[in-house]
Amino acid sequence: MANDIMEAKSKELIVSKMAETLIGSEIIKLAWQINDKIAEGQEIFNLTIGDFDPEIFPIPAALKEGIKLAYDNNETNYPPGDGVTELRKVVSKYLFDKGGLEYSKDEILITSGARPVIFSAYNTLVDVNETVIFPVPSWNNNHYTHLTRSNAITVETKPENNFMPTAEEIEPYVKKATMLSLCSPLNPTGTVFTENELSKICDLIVSENNRRGENEKPLYLLFDQIYWQLTLGDTKHYNPVLINPAMRDYTVFIDGISKVFCATGVRVGWGFGPKKVINKMKSIISHMGAWAPKAEQVALSKFYCNYDLVDTFLDGMKKGIYERLKAFYDGFKSLKDEGFNVDAIIPQASIFMTVKIDLKGKKMKNGKILENTAQVTDFLIEEAKIALVPFSSFGASPDSVWYRVAVGTCTTDQITEIMNNFRSALQGLE
Repeated sequence: MANDIMEAKSKELIVSKMAETLIGSEIIKLAWQINDKIAEGQEIFNLTIGDFDPEIFPIPAALKEGIKLAYDNNETNYPPGDGVTELRKVVSKYLFDKGGLEYSKDEILITSGARPVIFSAYNTLVDVNETVIFPVPSWNNNHYTHLTRSNAITVETKPENNFMPTAEEIEPYVKKATMLSLCSPLNPTGTVFTENELSKICDLIVSENNRRGENEKPLYLLFDQIYWQLTLGDTKHYNPVLINPAMRDYTVFIDGISKVFCATGVRVGWGFGPKKVINKMKSIISHMGAWAPKAEQVALSKFYCNYDLVDTFLDGMKKGIYERLKAFYDGFKSLKDEGFNVDAIIPQASIFMTVKIDLKGKKMKNGKILENTAQVTDFLIEEAKIALVPFSSFGASPDSVWYRVAVGTCTTDQITEIMNNFRSALQGLE
């Protein structure tokens, strides 16, 4: 009997093919590997994860106090399945006043951050083995297509287009697809669509849906604009429904406070779009239980309608982000001018920027040749003491020499040290 039990335990358990082949978040894995090294005493600047150091970028003070008050007032029971009514009303008004978008409270779904919105949108719009188009690099679309057992068509974007996809690149695939997933401002690049290019993409979608007729599932657009309020300088954010009103029936938006209020751990996000689609997404969320905590929703409903407080916070936060992005940009351009094979794209929005680090073929002090992106990434960690996420972790080619820099966890003084470390490491290569 004991032998039978031991034999049963030794057998490899069989799980679903989806789970067996699912890859966990490469970014989170890398970030925690670096944090483990830091905990062991290694001095490494972790610029991998799109998060904030709360000591440097705290959430708005009024929002924090509002959350505390909501808990003191025992706002700890279940929230409504689609979100606290007052918050949906406030989000509706904010979208109209600040973004020019007209969506009623019944076309808005509040969730625990943006991820449940994305997951429920994929499951609402795309059936098993249907096709999703998305550009690479982009955040997690490869994993959401895997989770929903759909097929992916990837569009590898180009640095000369700031890694934003074009209508010309997308057009060959639209007849095969059920959904196009786009993000602007884009994670990981910190770049945005031009009005002209987004207009062309909208025309492409509307034209394709006119071709399909009434009885065929339309080509939907999942449009992630969670960084839309973090545009920098003269950069403007454009959205598909304002550019082409016919897009309203086909577009589901992703939004929330995770990045705009440095509130990644507060977990309040939302989606909005056609009422029927949002209602189906609500049903999925009801089974997931992925509601934002009620106290946070109550507090946000009071803070988000105070535009003076919101604007003051955003002005200060964006100033701090821009200072860091500009310091990195200037640093990389200086290294390029010194003859090193690095470069950077001017940051336009979000907390990210795009840098090129092409060190393949270089010889380290120990005589080892850097042959691929993985080895270059390790070199940066071990020798330059900086951790960055390669674009290959965002679905781009394994040979890509481009990386994401996230600036929410560093001080401006640290950037000088980071760039000095980087320069010294580069000087040690042959």
